Amino acid sequence: MSQNQFDAVSVVTKANVYFDGKCVSHSIVLADGTKKSVGVIMPAKLTFNTGAAEIMETVAGNCRVLLKGETEWKSYGEGQSFDVPANSSFEIEVSEPYHYICHFA
Repeated sequence: MSQNQFDAVSVVTKANVYFDGKCVSHSIVLADGTKKSVGVIMPAKLTFNTGAAEIMETVAGNCRVLLKGETEWKSYGEGQSFDVPANSSFEIEVSEPYHYICHFA
Protein backbone atom coordinates (compact mmCIF):
# COMPACT_ATOMS: atom_id res chain seq x y z
CA MET A 1 0.00 0.00 0.00
CA SER A 2 2.84 2.42 0.77
CA GLN A 3 3.66 4.85 -2.02
CA ASN A 4 6.20 7.65 -2.20
CA GLN A 5 4.33 9.39 -5.00
CA PHE A 6 0.88 9.45 -6.61
CA ASP A 7 0.78 10.19 -10.34
CA ALA A 8 -2.10 11.67 -12.36
CA VAL A 9 -4.08 13.07 -9.43
CA SER A 10 -6.29 16.06 -8.79
CA VAL A 11 -5.33 18.01 -5.67
CA VAL A 12 -7.68 20.24 -3.72
CA THR A 13 -5.40 23.23 -3.16
CA LYS A 14 -7.18 24.55 -0.07
CA ALA A 15 -5.87 22.69 2.96
CA ASN A 16 -8.07 20.88 5.46
CA VAL A 17 -7.07 22.45 8.78
CA TYR A 18 -8.27 20.84 12.00
CA PHE A 19 -7.70 21.44 15.71
CA ASP A 20 -6.27 24.97 15.32
CA GLY A 21 -3.66 23.79 12.83
CA LYS A 22 -2.51 20.71 14.74
CA CYS A 23 -3.63 18.60 11.75
CA VAL A 24 -3.30 19.83 8.17
CA SER A 25 -4.02 17.75 5.07
CA HIS A 26 -4.79 18.02 1.38
CA SER A 27 -7.42 15.95 -0.41
CA ILE A 28 -6.41 14.14 -3.58
CA VAL A 29 -8.46 12.25 -6.15
CA LEU A 30 -6.81 9.58 -8.26
CA ALA A 31 -7.64 9.06 -11.94
CA ASP A 32 -9.96 6.16 -11.02
CA GLY A 33 -11.92 8.37 -8.60
CA THR A 34 -10.32 6.99 -5.42
CA LYS A 35 -10.11 9.65 -2.69
CA LYS A 36 -7.30 10.06 -0.19
CA SER A 37 -5.88 12.74 2.03
CA VAL A 38 -2.21 13.37 2.70
CA GLY A 39 -1.26 15.28 5.80
CA VAL A 40 0.63 15.86 8.99
CA ILE A 41 -0.38 15.93 12.64
CA MET A 42 1.75 18.05 14.96
CA PRO A 43 2.41 16.90 18.55
CA ALA A 44 -0.98 16.59 20.24
CA LYS A 45 -3.65 14.20 21.47
CA LEU A 46 -6.70 14.47 19.20
CA THR A 47 -10.01 12.71 18.57
CA PHE A 48 -11.24 12.17 15.01
CA ASN A 49 -14.69 11.03 13.91
CA THR A 50 -15.13 9.00 10.72
CA GLY A 51 -17.93 8.90 8.19
CA ALA A 52 -16.43 6.43 5.72
CA ALA A 53 -14.10 3.63 6.76
CA GLU A 54 -10.44 4.69 6.69
CA ILE A 55 -7.01 3.14 6.55
CA MET A 56 -4.45 5.43 8.15
CA GLU A 57 -1.00 4.75 6.71
CA THR A 58 2.06 6.07 8.55
CA VAL A 59 4.53 7.75 6.19
CA ALA A 60 6.87 9.15 8.86
CA GLY A 61 6.82 9.52 12.62
CA ASN A 62 5.06 7.47 15.27
CA CYS A 63 1.66 7.54 16.93
CA ARG A 64 -0.43 5.86 19.56
CA VAL A 65 -4.05 5.10 18.68
CA LEU A 66 -7.13 4.15 20.65
CA LEU A 67 -10.03 3.01 18.49
CA LYS A 68 -13.60 3.56 19.69
CA GLY A 69 -14.74 0.65 21.81
CA GLU A 70 -11.22 -0.58 22.56
CA THR A 71 -9.36 -0.21 25.86
CA GLU A 72 -5.76 -0.70 24.76
CA TRP A 73 -3.66 1.94 23.00
CA LYS A 74 -1.61 0.61 20.05
CA SER A 75 1.56 2.10 18.58
CA TYR A 76 2.29 2.55 14.87
CA GLY A 77 5.41 3.67 13.02
CA GLU A 78 6.65 4.28 9.50
CA GLY A 79 5.22 1.78 7.01
CA GLN A 80 2.47 0.60 9.36
CA SER A 81 -1.24 1.31 9.14
CA PHE A 82 -4.44 0.94 11.13
CA ASP A 83 -8.07 0.53 10.09
CA VAL A 84 -10.90 2.69 11.39
CA PRO A 85 -14.50 1.55 10.80
CA ALA A 86 -17.11 3.81 9.22
CA ASN A 87 -19.17 5.98 11.55
CA SER A 88 -16.69 5.58 14.38
CA SER A 89 -13.88 7.53 16.03
CA PHE A 90 -10.32 7.21 17.21
CA GLU A 91 -7.95 9.04 19.50
CA ILE A 92 -4.43 9.66 18.25
CA GLU A 93 -1.45 10.86 20.23
CA VAL A 94 1.76 12.02 18.57
CA SER A 95 4.92 13.44 20.14
CA GLU A 96 6.64 14.41 16.87
CA PRO A 97 5.27 15.43 13.47
CA TYR A 98 3.29 12.45 12.15
CA HIS A 99 2.97 12.21 8.35
CA TYR A 100 0.13 10.08 6.99
CA ILE A 101 -1.97 9.02 4.04
CA CYS A 102 -5.64 8.44 4.78
CA HIS A 103 -7.16 5.91 2.38
CA PHE A 104 -10.97 6.18 2.28
CA ALA A 105 -13.03 3.03 1.71
